[in-house]
Amino acid sequence: MEVISTQLKKNYGAYTALDVDQCSIPSGESFGLVGNNGAGKTTWFRCLLDLIEPDQGQVTIDGKPTKDTDAWKSFTGSYLDEQFLVGHLLPEEYFDFVASIHGISESDLKQKLDGFETLFNGEILGGKKLIRDLSKGNQKKVGIAAALLFDPKVLVLDEPFANLDPSTQIRLKELLKRLKEDRGVTMLISSHDLNHVTEVCERIVLLEKGKLVQDIRTSKETLKDLENYFAGIATKGVETTTEGPTSSDA
Repeated sequence: MEVISTQLKKNYGAYTALDVDQCSIPSGESFGLVGNNGAGKTTWFRCLLDLIEPDQGQVTIDGKPTKDTDAWKSFTGSYLDEQFLVGHLLPEEYFDFVASIHGISESDLKQKLDGFETLFNGEILGGKKLIRDLSKGNQKKVGIAAALLFDPKVLVLDEPFANLDPSTQIRLKELLKRLKEDRGVTMLISSHDLNHVTEVCERIVLLEKGKLVQDIRTSKETLKDLENYFAGIATKGVETTTEGPTSSDA
């Protein structure tokens, strides 16, 4: 399932959060989106999922504009943050709710949840905590599993490795790699963690202040190149702050 954004622009007052002319993610590609805070990553994903309306441009999934039809929702799984969850439910109740939306039988749901046993690591099912009382990491496990319950052909995840312990990060990376290799899922993943995203994604797009500044195929040099890029930004920031006193210093 190909995902295309065309002349996508989103402003908040005088501030331009996103301004990307064109970006196409071919079917089956693992696509990584990186950038500092405020680069526009989440804004882009929210426009892709029709959660916010861009001021200009459109997004199509499988050739259909997301704002004009709901057809794409039946094969697009996503998890951006805990707002996607229903906090007053137990995880099991939430999975039942998601299963009912997608017509998943009770037996199939059990089989699918059994497949997440390694990811859950005994911390999600069978407890008495509501979703809102789970740790951020365990909320993320619930959200990612729910996004995968109906075997989506497109998967959109915003910062999936954040708040997860190292062992769970490794399990999640293996899960994502299997999704691509075994099922050809088109994956769009944003992350601050350059190491994880370069391991999982075959293509990396770098955003800076809402603009697409690099679009590269992942290689053994990509991680080092990205680290050097962000180190350069950090150095520029230091140089800027040492040129003279800021207004608060004056």
